[in-house]
Amino acid sequence: MTRWSEDQVTALAPDASSLSAARKLAGRWRGAGQHETALWGLCQGSGAKPYQTIVDLAGPAYKCSCPSRKFPCKHALSLLLEWAMGRVEQAPEIADYAATWIDGRIARATKPAAETATRTSNPATAEQRRVRVTAGLEELDVWLGDQIRTGLAQTDRSFRAFETIAARMVDAQAPGVASALRQLPTTVATRADWPDAVLGEYARLHLLIAAHRRLDEVSAELRASIRTHVGYPNPAEAVRTEPAVRDRWQVLGLRITEEERLYTRRTWLYGRESRRWALVVDHSFGSPAFPADVPTLGFLADADLHYYPGAAPLRALWGERHGAATPFTTLPVDQDRPGTVAAALAEHAVALGADPWLRGWPVLLAEVVPVRTENGWYIVESDGTALPVAPSEQPWRLLGVSGGHPVTITAEWTGAGLHPISVFSAGDVIDLARLDAAGRNAPNAHAAQASNIADLTSVALLGTARRAPDQTGLAAPVANATALLTADPALRLLESAALQDVFARGGVHATTVTSPAPADDDTRRLLPRPAAARLARMLQERSAFLPEWFAAAQPHDYRAPDALCGQLLDHAKSNAELREPLLRLAGTRGRWLAGQHPDWRNLIRQQPAATPTAEVWQFGQPPERRAWLAALRHSDAAAARETLTTAWPKESGPLKAELLALLADGLSPADEPLLEAGLDDRRADVRRTAASLLPLLPDSAFAHRIVRRAGDWIRVEHRRMHAELVVALPDTMDAAAKRDGIADRSVEFTYRWGGAPDTTAGRLRQLVAATPLRHWSTVLGAPDKAVKAKIDERFRQPIFDGWVDATLAQQDSAWARVLFDAGVPTDLAMLRRRELFGLLPQADRTRHLLDLDGSWLSEIEALLPAVGHPWPEPLAQHLILLLFERARAAARRPEAHGNTPNAHRSLLATASVHLPLVAADAAAVVARRCDDPAWERAFDQLAHDLTHRSMMLEELQ
Repeated sequence: MTRWSEDQVTALAPDASSLSAARKLAGRWRGAGQHETALWGLCQGSGAKPYQTIVDLAGPAYKCSCPSRKFPCKHALSLLLEWAMGRVEQAPEIADYAATWIDGRIARATKPAAETATRTSNPATAEQRRVRVTAGLEELDVWLGDQIRTGLAQTDRSFRAFETIAARMVDAQAPGVASALRQLPTTVATRADWPDAVLGEYARLHLLIAAHRRLDEVSAELRASIRTHVGYPNPAEAVRTEPAVRDRWQVLGLRITEEERLYTRRTWLYGRESRRWALVVDHSFGSPAFPADVPTLGFLADADLHYYPGAAPLRALWGERHGAATPFTTLPVDQDRPGTVAAALAEHAVALGADPWLRGWPVLLAEVVPVRTENGWYIVESDGTALPVAPSEQPWRLLGVSGGHPVTITAEWTGAGLHPISVFSAGDVIDLARLDAAGRNAPNAHAAQASNIADLTSVALLGTARRAPDQTGLAAPVANATALLTADPALRLLESAALQDVFARGGVHATTVTSPAPADDDTRRLLPRPAAARLARMLQERSAFLPEWFAAAQPHDYRAPDALCGQLLDHAKSNAELREPLLRLAGTRGRWLAGQHPDWRNLIRQQPAATPTAEVWQFGQPPERRAWLAALRHSDAAAARETLTTAWPKESGPLKAELLALLADGLSPADEPLLEAGLDDRRADVRRTAASLLPLLPDSAFAHRIVRRAGDWIRVEHRRMHAELVVALPDTMDAAAKRDGIADRSVEFTYRWGGAPDTTAGRLRQLVAATPLRHWSTVLGAPDKAVKAKIDERFRQPIFDGWVDATLAQQDSAWARVLFDAGVPTDLAMLRRRELFGLLPQADRTRHLLDLDGSWLSEIEALLPAVGHPWPEPLAQHLILLLFERARAAARRPEAHGNTPNAHRSLLATASVHLPLVAADAAAVVARRCDDPAWERAFDQLAHDLTHRSMMLEELQ
């Protein structure tokens, strides 16, 4: 048995939650094996007895002792994933419990057909139903005529009105007609062209009613179509009596929809030899637990299909299988079925001529390009022949796969246009159902092709009681047939509209569209397939592991698969932190795609030149200018400074402060004149930026001015046992102090004294923060002595806050060590302590955390972000043991507050991201030793996350 891929397994998942739960079961399996088409294993759950899980790969079919009603359940999915990843060994024979179930399946499958009970319809019951349907349809026809006679503009178009007549059709046992009527309220409420749409639907229903009256006069095939559209039952047993069509059926499309908890799966198949289309439709109420008899997208099955009877047969049921499903890498496009727009329209016209109530027909278009124009989306051939895409579709994913190059598309052609289903490129069938979130940001501009019923619609709005229709504007074949129509004006209008609509849909002419230049090739290595599949899932889930993934992928300089570019751009739009690596991975194709999307266009960053370029610097957008100057500053600090100095008098707006802030990279005394000029700027943000950078130049004139003020305003008085700081700031700041930033930002620091805002305290903090730390070492001694100086209670907090600001700005680890040990007297103590903690040497940080026991878990959690990634292994082991102590406490006292995993969920989530990968075994061992089920699941989840990260990194190699 050929091992399945992970994509094949994930395609079987009934929903995303089942797949996510299945991935978390990795590591819980024992006794797993595979022999021929049998796969089995024991999965340890919360109970003492493990679940027995069996998969018959030939079906596939599933059996599990768990109580889940989903098929496949999470255990079956997990077992399949283990097998797909090569973690299930071949066995010489099938386990007993698996063999019993599989033998039973074989026995049932080979049961003689005579023993299989088939339902037979009672002729009297069938006739009674037909009489009831006929009466209901006649009532509906009267209602339709009244609507047109009175005028659509005057009739009741509320939900209640449509629901009333739809309910009557349900009572008349015509559910197909009722379903069509129930769609109309949405059409009226959401479409600007609702009169055309409503008239078209009324005309279609009237035509169906007229056909039903002559049910016994038409061919058997057309009779079956009429009955199907009305909603007569068609049991599967009866369908399977139809002649079987054996072929190698290729799965080219799959869509799952949900309406009022009824899930519907539509699978489009294409016969490799017969060149016939087939549509397999499955339903499941409550959850998408569909039968597992459909091969994965991109696979083919040698099997029999039984078509539902009809004039244009399309829907089918699976029959006998003749082997396991296998992948395919080519499509049967030849001279007989060339896959052109003309051939697709011809096939649709034939089907529509046979069954005028068809709403759509599958088409295969080879060597076509998706094109977005100001009038909407089109699918275009090499000679410019084009078909419009339906207004409801925004196929950005398709455009990303194509990149302006020819691809093969499976789509459904309807009266509104094409609905792309999948795209075939480089031997892969790519599902187009998973559209990017930004893909539906704007409606398609072009309208559906005109049906020449504008005058009929105008009459229908007013009502035939007020105006008679002018049928001279109808197409000639339709106008010639009007002599055969009903004499009643209202019904005559409906019949004219029905004929015109079918004629227009069957006689669509392709238009002409010019294709733009395609995307350039990206010569970088393609991201490995397993890594690409995992990245797509992580992007969809907004995984916390993405930063680590991109850091590991950066040295390889991969390019993303074309199908992933839209998802990368959509994520880059909302994630500024990962924007650059996301865009780099999207590469050339991503830039080409972003240039065509209005919401992605701003993501494009022009690459900065190595030497000053007048076009970029003088005429670029603010992000482009900032990026260019930053790159120049990094490569040639002097050239960047000279460029900014030259342009400084003409710069304005918020960008001015951002450009000045770039001097922080490679800051040197040569930058001092420009920063001094910034202190005189009219903009407050520019002055603040200059005042924050100048203190980093300890020998600058600014630093000397600040030190002189600090000496004058904060006197040091030495006592016998200690030093004391005496604060004497002036009540008002002079112009020079204001120029240096003192008092310019004091409003940012909200200190209070005596029940009122303390402006002096805010200015004091600014002064201390701007003062070089060596000044305090000079006047107070070493940092450990300085922090012990006596300070008036009013000024103690602002002085300490200023020291912390200076320490963080000047990156002084000696002061950080002392301030961290002394504690910071501020309301933001924990956040400030973490920043100080991050300045300590790594060994000191690890040693400090190892000295903390379980009573300090909150402190540990607050400081861990400053440790780096990944955490040292000794610290990881220490943290797991502390959490295990909480698990043991929870087992002893389940009712105690603070011992549950929920009380530490943020710490567990952080640990899953930053623990070293080697800690997975320790987490799994601890999980098995937990007596508390909640903690057992928490440690299992932790072990699963670490395994996930390990596999994630391995896939990038």
